[in-house]
This record gives sequence, C-alpha cells and structure tokens, in this order.
Amino acid sequence: MLKQLVLFFATYFFVLAPGLVAQREAPASNEILQSLRRLNTLGSVLMIAAHPDDENTNLLAYYALGRHLRTGYLSLTRGEGGQNLIGPEQGELMGVIRTQELLMARRVDGAEQFFTRAVDFGFSKTAEETLAKWGRERVLADVVWVIRSFRPDILILRFSGTPRDGHGHHQSSAILGKEAYFAAADPGRFPEQLKYVQPWKAKRVLFNTFAFTPDQERASAKLANRLEIDAGEFNPLLGRSYGEIAGISRSQHASQGMGSAQRRGSIKNHLVVVAGDAATRDPLEGVDTSWGRLPGGAAVGEMLKQAEQMFRPAEPQAIAPLLLKARPRVAAIEHPDAKRKLDELDELLVQCLGIWADASVDRWLVTPGSTVRVQTTVVQRMPAPVEFLGVEFNGVTALPKIETQPNKLVVNEPLQNRVEWMMPATAGYTQPFWLARPRDGWLYGVEDPRWIGMAENPPPVTARFRFRMNGIEFFATRAVSHRYVDSVLGERTRPLVIGPPVVVELRDPVILFPSASGRRVDVLVRANQPPVSGVVKLRLSKDWKVQPAEQTFELTESGQQATVSFQITPPASEVITELQAVALVQGREYGQGMRTVSYPHIPPQTVFPAASAKLVRAEIRTLSQNIGYVMGSGDEIPDALRQIGLQVVLFSDADLASIDLSKFDAIVTGVRAFNTRAALRANFQRLLDYVEQGGTLVVQYNVLEGFPGRESRDPIKRLGPYPIQLSRDRVTQEDSPIQIPNPNHPLLRTPNPISVRDFDGWIQERGLYFPKEFDPRYESLFAAKDPGEEWLPGGMLYTRYGKGAYIFTAYSWFRQLPAGVPGAYRIFANLISAGRARQ
Repeated sequence: MLKQLVLFFATYFFVLAPGLVAQREAPASNEILQSLRRLNTLGSVLMIAAHPDDENTNLLAYYALGRHLRTGYLSLTRGEGGQNLIGPEQGELMGVIRTQELLMARRVDGAEQFFTRAVDFGFSKTAEETLAKWGRERVLADVVWVIRSFRPDILILRFSGTPRDGHGHHQSSAILGKEAYFAAADPGRFPEQLKYVQPWKAKRVLFNTFAFTPDQERASAKLANRLEIDAGEFNPLLGRSYGEIAGISRSQHASQGMGSAQRRGSIKNHLVVVAGDAATRDPLEGVDTSWGRLPGGAAVGEMLKQAEQMFRPAEPQAIAPLLLKARPRVAAIEHPDAKRKLDELDELLVQCLGIWADASVDRWLVTPGSTVRVQTTVVQRMPAPVEFLGVEFNGVTALPKIETQPNKLVVNEPLQNRVEWMMPATAGYTQPFWLARPRDGWLYGVEDPRWIGMAENPPPVTARFRFRMNGIEFFATRAVSHRYVDSVLGERTRPLVIGPPVVVELRDPVILFPSASGRRVDVLVRANQPPVSGVVKLRLSKDWKVQPAEQTFELTESGQQATVSFQITPPASEVITELQAVALVQGREYGQGMRTVSYPHIPPQTVFPAASAKLVRAEIRTLSQNIGYVMGSGDEIPDALRQIGLQVVLFSDADLASIDLSKFDAIVTGVRAFNTRAALRANFQRLLDYVEQGGTLVVQYNVLEGFPGRESRDPIKRLGPYPIQLSRDRVTQEDSPIQIPNPNHPLLRTPNPISVRDFDGWIQERGLYFPKEFDPRYESLFAAKDPGEEWLPGGMLYTRYGKGAYIFTAYSWFRQLPAGVPGAYRIFANLISAGRARQ
C-alpha cells in the first residue's frame, strides 16, 4: 500500500486539505465568496515554531482568511513531551492527539499544517542540547524540504533564536528557520531533494516579536524598522474578527488547557525583518499576489475578477460558466501553484453548483482481503446543466471505477450507486506514518522522504467524482469514510481504517513482578473480521517461565473478544525483558494490538501498536495496601500502583466531601489535581485532618495557575499543612545528578532502602514546578539540578503532621511509574508507606 500512497501523496501535498476530507456541509454564499477571493489570490506565508500551540493563530487567520493567502504553520514537533490535561495518553499517543488538535485549529483559522520528524523530548533549557539530540542537519533538511515544497513568499519566525525564547526547542525553531531560508535557495544543500522539488528563496524572513515582561516589550518597541499589522480587523463575510477566530482556533488545544478568549477590537502584531529584502510598510512588500506572477495567468485573474463582480449570494451558480471558461487556462499552466489552484477551482465549482458528493463505506474498519461495500451519492441543489460522468476510487491497488453514460443531474434528486470490491490482500494497515517504523533517536523513522512535512496520512481510499458542464469536465475528490447515525448525536462520519483481522492486546504496557512469585497475565484477543480461530503464544526470555505454552481461541462475530490467561514466573534476580504476544491464524502471525484515541474535539484515531509489554522483576515492598487517589488532569499512576498489589480507589467529588478517609492507608493526589479539581481545594482541610489523625498524604506536582476557564486564575494558596510557594523551576535532564541530604532518613530506609541508584533509568525529566520556597518545618529528602545550575531542594518535602505524614513531590512519577522504572517504584512505595514506617 505504501507505494500507492506515495503516488497519491504527490497530489495530496500540494492541494488544500479540505478537498480530501469526507463530504462537508455545503458552504454558505459568504464562504463561497471567500473561496472565490482566495482563488484569485496567489502568494503564501509560512510560520515556523516548535510545538503545537506555539503558533500565532491571530496572524494565521489574518493572512489566510483576511488576505486570502495560502498560509501554513510548520511545527517542528508534534508535542509528544507535553502534559495531558484530558486523559492518560503520553508520548507518541500525546503526539497523535496534538496533531489532530492542530489540524482542527487549522480548519478554524484557514491555514495548513506541517511537521518535521523531530520528537518533543520534553523541556530543554538550551538550543545546544536540543539540536544535539535531534541532529541539527537532519531537522534542518526537513525544514528546507517543507520550504521547497510549500514555496512561501515570506517566512515568519515565532521566536528569536536567543535565550529570551526560554525553551530550547523555541530557540532552535528560529535558528533552523533562518538557516533554512538560505539553505532552501542553495542547490548545493540537500541536493537529494531536487528529484522532487526545486530550490526556493522566500522574499524575506520576519520575526513576530513577543514580550513576556515590560522590559521585553520596551526592548521590542525599540527595534528598527518594526512593521505593525492590526490583526484584530472584523471580517463581515465571516461575522467575526480575526481575533475571535484566533481564540476559537487556539481553544482546539484542549489537551494543553489552552481555552482562549475571543478577542475583539484592535490587536497589534509586530514583525521585524531578520533576513532577505527590507520592508518598510508591509511584510509582503514587493510580492506579487496576482495571477500575473504565473505565465499566462493574467487572463485567468481577469476572469476571476469578473466572476467576483458578477457574484450574487442567492444565485452562486451564475458564475459557474465563467469559472468553467477559466478552467482550461488554469490547467494549461505548468506550475505547482497552478496545479493547486486547479483543485481549488474545481472545489469552488462544486460549491457554487450546490453539489453534494459523498462516498460512504458500510463500516469504518475493514481488513485486507475482505469485501468492501461503498455507496456513492451525488445531489445537485442549484439549477444548472450538470452531467455526472462517474466516479473512480484511488489509494490502494485494483479499485474499480463506476462508469456511467452522461447522466444529467436533476436538481435536488439524489443519484446513488452501490459498488463492492475485494480490499487487496496486500493493503497495508492504516497507521500514523510516523509511527509505522522504529524511531531513529529523537527523530521519527519515515520510510519515504516525500512524506516528511505531512501532518497525517492521506485517506486510504478516495473517490474522484467526474462532472461536466458546458462541455468542460471538473472533479470533486472526497475521502471514503463511514457515514452513520448516532442515536444521540445524529449523523456522524468516521475515517476509514484498514486493520488486521485479529488483534491481540496486553492490558498493561509494563508488568511488574515485585517478588519472585509468578503472576497471571491476560491477553485479549479480538476479531475484526470473523470467523477467526487460532492460538495465542507468548515470547519472552528463556529465564522466564510461562504456562501453558499456548492458548486456543475461536471468534465468530465481528468485535467479539476473548481473554486467554498465562502464568508467568520471573527469575529470582532483578531483570528487565520484553514480552510479545502473537496470534497464529492459518499459518500467519499477528502481533498487533489496536488502540483508538477518541475525544469529542478531534476525529477518532486508530493505531496498531505492537502487542508487547516490558516485564520488570524488581524487589519492591510496601507497608500500605489501600490507597485513595484523587485524579487530576489524568495519569496512569493508579494502574501502576495496582501492579505492586495495591487496592486503589479513585475519589469522586462526592467522595472528597464524604467518604470515610480512615479506611485508606494513604491518599495520593494526581498531577495538577489542585489545578483541575475544585472539590479538592474545597475539601482539603478534610485531608489534613486525615493526616493529623495518622494518615499519609502524598501531593504530586501542580502548576502556578488555578482552575482552567476561571476569569481569575488565582495562584494555589494551600498545598500542605505549612506554606509552599511553587515556581516554574524544573530539572529537565533525566540523568541529572541527585543529592540525598540525609541518607539515613527513615523514609529512605523503610520499607525499601533508597539510594541515588534508584534514579537510574529515568525518562524525559527529573521533575517540574519545584517549590521555590517552603516552610522550615518541611524536610528536603532529595535535591536535583541541571548542569550549570543551582541545586533545587524543593522537589521532595516531608513533614510529620499530628500522627501522620505529609509529602509534597514535584518529581515526575507520572512518567516513571508507567515506564516501569524500578527505583521510582521503590521510592514511591516508601512515600505511601510513610505513615506506617517507624520514625
């Protein structure tokens, strides 16, 4: 399938994303006029920054919807290192969510979305560290590729490339953006790209200035030749200002708690030229944005200008003859911009004629070799002499065409066809392309370089509808999707997914053995294409024992699942190994699981990770058994605690007010729980009373702000029995040194002896939002620091309070425990045992 999708990519990359989504609602006349003005505007703007939510949505909306320019945002990463405020996903799945949030944002502000292969490895304090981890030349090559493909007239850098940007990723995005401006124009740089694209030099590079402090604002105001844009203008066709649109766009970043106000009124943006031609009035100064920039394009521009003058909202179809007259002229121009504009022109014709073209598959999940049934529907809602000529399907091999005799469409009468075909047995599974191969360090492994830059996979199957009017053909391309009616939400669509006939899943990505005793491991087997039967086997190191050797299964219905169990016994010594589960069906092996990431604000995303788990044999003792957990923004620590045999109860808001706390040996508040759970703050005194009477309370990290969505984000005033003042300090290097001021502290001896070796093997970071100041009645158990910085002693604070124990910890347990870091488990087991340990 990869080969066919690569061929399809050549078209995908250079056309607007809306042309490849499932059939959308018909646009209103004001939107058609917007599309017409965009069609008659050439020129492009590319913004470059580091992460999802770094972009200036105000400027994107202004250029895309206000000045009708092709506008793009290149985010170097997919934001995998961010925290998740809406669920437990981390790492690569966090990147899947944030990719879709960016795409939803772009659908609001009208821009397009691009990425490099760089992975967000967490907060970095220097550009040097960032570029060393990513590989400067390799990420630079990706940025150059996007510039050469997109061909922007101007580049806008969101950051300065200096330490004032803060995050090392931010600094690096500007450093690479400016360097790529020169490299993209040089045929000697990355010449391997020239098989597909040509060198390109933008007119200029601009820095979109920003200020976090009054001093920075004063410094920005003094910059020479600073250009000012009012991006708060009101667009009467859209009924909103670009500031309002920007607020809606930014609010798509739900996983980061980025809900934003819709600003009204003047919004001044400032840009400074940092490379290329000078500009004194406008960032696009000297850029021809008319059709005259293309050979033979001037006549097209005049036709489109005439079409705009003729446009009547009640009769959009009246301009279709003029658009059709322009179409052969556009098709005759050999230029990438003209090819892209031809697709825009076809889509505009479809809009003006009120044509609904849709291809719906009978189910959202299909398997290679299975029968696929598709219904195509064409409806023309505006009067015009349009003929329907047929539809062809593209994306995987051996797909049929529906050829018809010229069929004149009757206004408002649906024309439907049904077709079925066998999905090729060689069709590959639909998997986010950047996850299909193992990572290469801190870069994703992408098999074909032409996929670099893409935000997501092209649809696995598309339908290309052929129409004719006045003797001229035009087309509508739609993704084949599953259209259905939800009994609560009404009509919905879901992307088509190609997956294996059977999937096997291990419940936990990490399986912990806190002693040499064996434990049961369950494997879930689910049928995607019944009937299916076979055996499940486990593969692991020889020093681990598994009984039985295999388990049989038989599934007769789609979606039916069964659980088969094995007993695994670890070796006596501490060791870490990998477990793989496979299903053998008719001589073929299937070792994929299936994970659907589903939230209301993004389309469902399906991934097929390997059915594997990390087995960890480590001695871990605990004195507690019953744990209460106050979930915050979302983490997987409760499941991690269950791995060591603990009983964990998640507290509801009602539980915080009324549950009998004395039943619990320890209570743990999840990450950002004080930020996200108003009931926790309201009932915090109950928790302190519980501690005073002999309980143990462990409070994990919180951020400085209060509740998302509140008009006033007051700082958290109370996190413990005595004052704690949070800061933005963090220790970003996962292998940074650790100090233990008092190695003989009881909390570090019972029930597990703790040493600096327990900080070996940590991932991404040590901790974040360390307290800046704290009451002297707290004892600091650990101190950490990044190279060249001061020790931070506030990451683990302990105090006796009444008969019990209180602990505040800023260390990133929410990353370490799900990753199966043995030392992190031992330390955390001691924390929840603090009230029962001998003092």
